[in-house]
Order: sequence, then C-alpha cells, then structure tokens
Amino acid sequence: MRKSKVLAKLRRGQFARIAATGHFLPFFVRYAAHYGYDGIWLDLEHRTMNDREAQAIIAACYYNDIDCMVRPQTTGRTHLYHYLEDGAAGFMIPFVSTPAIAHLVVEAVKFSPLGNRGVDGAGLDADYGIEAWKPGTTYFEDANRETFIVAQIETPEAVQNLEEIAAVPGIDCLFIGPGDLGQRLRASDSPMTIPDVVERVAAAARQHGVAWGITAGSVEDLTRYRKLGAQIVPWGGDFALMNVLRQCSEELDGILAGQ
Repeated sequence: MRKSKVLAKLRRGQFARIAATGHFLPFFVRYAAHYGYDGIWLDLEHRTMNDREAQAIIAACYYNDIDCMVRPQTTGRTHLYHYLEDGAAGFMIPFVSTPAIAHLVVEAVKFSPLGNRGVDGAGLDADYGIEAWKPGTTYFEDANRETFIVAQIETPEAVQNLEEIAAVPGIDCLFIGPGDLGQRLRASDSPMTIPDVVERVAAAARQHGVAWGITAGSVEDLTRYRKLGAQIVPWGGDFALMNVLRQCSEELDGILAGQ
C-alpha cells in the first residue's frame, strides 16, 4: 500500500507541504508533485465536482505519489471510505465540534479494531484486490496506519471541546478554520480571538501528541504559525493563477502602451 507522505512528516514533527485545489485540474497535481509538495487539499465542501472527476484527481495524486487530503461534502460513512478506496490518503473533516463527531468519523474510515470501515479491497488503495486478497495480507493494518484524519476547529463549541477531540484515537491533526471560526466568534460576541484559539489548539495538540494547522493569508502569518509549531499551513492553490494572469496582463499593458 502507498505510504502517506503527510503522515510521515507529521509523525516526525516536520512541516507537511500542502497545496489546495477544488477544480478539475490534473496538471495542478503534477506541478505540485514535481515541486516537492507532500499533499493536495482537494476541497469538495465548497467546490463542485462530480464523483468521476474527484476519482480522477485522487488517482492522479496516487500515481504522482502525492497525498490527496479530501475535504468531503458529506460525512456519510460510505462516501468517506469510497474516497479511501479510490486512493485518497486522508481527510480534512469540517465542523468537528464534539468528540462524538470525531468518533463517528474514525468509526467510518478505520478498519477494526479502530473503527468499522466496510471491507471491499477492490479499490486502488489495495491495488484493485492484489494486496487485499493475497494470503497473509497486511492491507487492513496498512490502511489504518497510512490514512489520516484532520479535524477542523470551526466553532466556539469545538474550541470548548478541544481536549476531548484531540484525545480521540485516530485523530491526527487539529486544524483551525479562522474564517468560519472568526465569523462565529464575532456573531456570538465572544471575547475570544483567533490568536487565543491558536494558543489553545497548539497546547492541546502538544498535550495529546497530535499535529495542528491553520490557513494563512500572508508569508508573515505562515512564518509566525510555523514558529508556533504548526505542521500544516496550506500554501499555494489554484486561485493563485489569478496572480499569473494579473502579471501577464500588466506586462501586456506595458508593451501595448502608446501603440
């Protein structure tokens, strides 16, 4: 079974390089793998992609030896382990606000004894049955070891339950969603700020031996979070193509000025 590059980095206390996309752009996967990224964050929560398109992107990641971290549009158990069977390395799960939600996700995507993932073995992750059906297979143990769960901390309730969420076996990383969380903190008139949450998440992660991460809007933010111990701060995404076109347009403006 393919080994997760993201998990290997997290387990060594290192920074995992992750780029983000939510569109059907196979070339983006190839570029990310070529330039040394460990994983692709495939956002299906906020982007529209049909099942076959998602399957193709996940396979492209698999064959380019780069992790695919899926943020799913639903946490239905069969939907989740379909992504693993298609070759995904792990998940970023939105709205993990309680330990009960964390347990349900682990239950869905881990084989026994950690969970109750359904057994098939005919997917890409098991080399279409070649690995799963051979005598003495270690497919189930390998799958549990080489797949990961990133729990998004996006609500005030999640912040209150940080310790319990981090303690759930099978949760590998706590990930702050500053946009959603910040909006909800303001709407609830909470005195808590995102810097406060960063401190609390970092402390809970250290205590329970899991990683933590957050999104960043600038190099300065990324640098600060890394110094605080963040191991996942996605950097580089398909929307950065806007900057390429802006630069090219400005270059054309310069060439065509006065003509």
